[in-house]
Amino acid sequence: MVKLRSLSICFLAALVSSCAALNAELVISNTVIAPDGYPIDAIVVNGQTPGPVLSAQKGERFQVNVTDLLVDESMNISTTIHWHGIMQHGSVQMDGTAMVTQCPIASEDSFVYDFTPANQTGSYWYHSHFQLQYCEGVRGALVIYDPEDPYRSLYDFDNASTIITLVDWYHVNAYDVGFTDNPASTLINGAGRYPGGPPVPLSVVQVTPGVRYRMRLMSMACKTNWVFTIDKHVFTVIEADSEYTTPLVVDSIQILAGQRYSFILVANQPVDNYWIHAMPNYDTTFTGGLHSAILRYDGAPPIDPINRNSTSQAPLLEQNLHALVDPAAPGVAELGAADVSLNLESVWDDNLRFLINGYTYTSPSTPILQQVLSGNLDVSDLQPYGSVYTLPGNSTIELSIPGGQPEGPHPFHLHGHSFSVVRSAGTDVYNYANPVRRDTTGNGESGDNVTIRFRTDNPGPWIFHCHIDFHLEQGMAVIFAEDTSDIAPGLNITSPWKQLCTTYNALAPSEQSVEQHRRRHIKRRIGH
Repeated sequence: MVKLRSLSICFLAALVSSCAALNAELVISNTVIAPDGYPIDAIVVNGQTPGPVLSAQKGERFQVNVTDLLVDESMNISTTIHWHGIMQHGSVQMDGTAMVTQCPIASEDSFVYDFTPANQTGSYWYHSHFQLQYCEGVRGALVIYDPEDPYRSLYDFDNASTIITLVDWYHVNAYDVGFTDNPASTLINGAGRYPGGPPVPLSVVQVTPGVRYRMRLMSMACKTNWVFTIDKHVFTVIEADSEYTTPLVVDSIQILAGQRYSFILVANQPVDNYWIHAMPNYDTTFTGGLHSAILRYDGAPPIDPINRNSTSQAPLLEQNLHALVDPAAPGVAELGAADVSLNLESVWDDNLRFLINGYTYTSPSTPILQQVLSGNLDVSDLQPYGSVYTLPGNSTIELSIPGGQPEGPHPFHLHGHSFSVVRSAGTDVYNYANPVRRDTTGNGESGDNVTIRFRTDNPGPWIFHCHIDFHLEQGMAVIFAEDTSDIAPGLNITSPWKQLCTTYNALAPSEQSVEQHRRRHIKRRIGH
């Protein structure tokens, strides 16, 4: 069980106005688990995957001690924890991105992540940001509740029981996943079934007739995107990636790796069991409870639901989502009129490496933040060469991200910022007036030119990458070194942070495992 000292009083804190400062213990270790009935070596957080829910109130300080007890070198024995969606204003050193903002935590060592997301609320998650490690199980939900939620009057419950996590689960080591290999199963809230496997109990979301719920849907996928539905129910979407949206009623939600949505679900159907489906992009079969969980009304028998076939009439389209607060995109409302405009063209090379503008991202030997703190402020001084872009502070940045690469759509995630999606995949319309604001968006198919804008108001080196973890490992990333001259003055760099690199750099290569695992993975993905 997780050791949540003061965190435990916040665990179901949706209706509580405040609670004590957050102190949590996360222990990362190896064990054998069988979430879909198939035993496999994995990595767990406090003995489980997904890990325990972390929850807080707006403005609370996080102090999370992460202890590394990993011993299985095939899954790496060093680790980090990234707080996906937390912008880390003034605390970039706590972002948790290996060799960008820190050295990994060595086995039998620990590190306290200490940060205060003062003005952020919503749905987040945490995961390892080292190699392919989160695919092995290092991931969990994180929620920051808003005592001034503008939609509070529209729902009755919002707590740990209304979180729905989606995970694609493999029956092999992540480094042995081949190019054409699909996951063995979909886990919803940590449980699922695979073809030909045992009928393990599926996750159940319990509801009471007539009650309204704020559901928090989180994709913790390594690769898969899903279309999420609940038989006979519709959803009122009110949040995308921790940013409030104007209400939008839909009956299905396509969700890509790293994305999160909040929607209001009204339990207004006859008392019964209803299928919760997460249809993956590689399969349309739900037979035997595949890719499924159960919505169970109080009073319904504990059995699997009947099949109710239906076709989505109101799917979620990103361009129909609009930011609720300060909805206009930053800068002049005209294509190419930002202070800095960049086109990020991704291609595959003959070795199945992704290149962005001609360069494939490889982790440097020294964290980029440490390079900056050592006085390397210009792009010519920063490694990895070709993958680092320096951005001026207090400027409007416009990124164009053409689609159509293999294994797409590619969900691009920006650390340190949310951004306005002024052109979404599937449309050629530019919306500068009230686009959705979020931190992860798909780049679509061939012919799409997804365009985003953000303001450089958060000095630091921030990675921008495809959140299909295999693709990040294959180099689909760049670094934005933002306002480099103002990074050091705003940080409190502690001796434990510095010690991470001293300890990590002293490890044997097999304990670091960076290059040998990269070579093994690339060869397996190619099929050699």
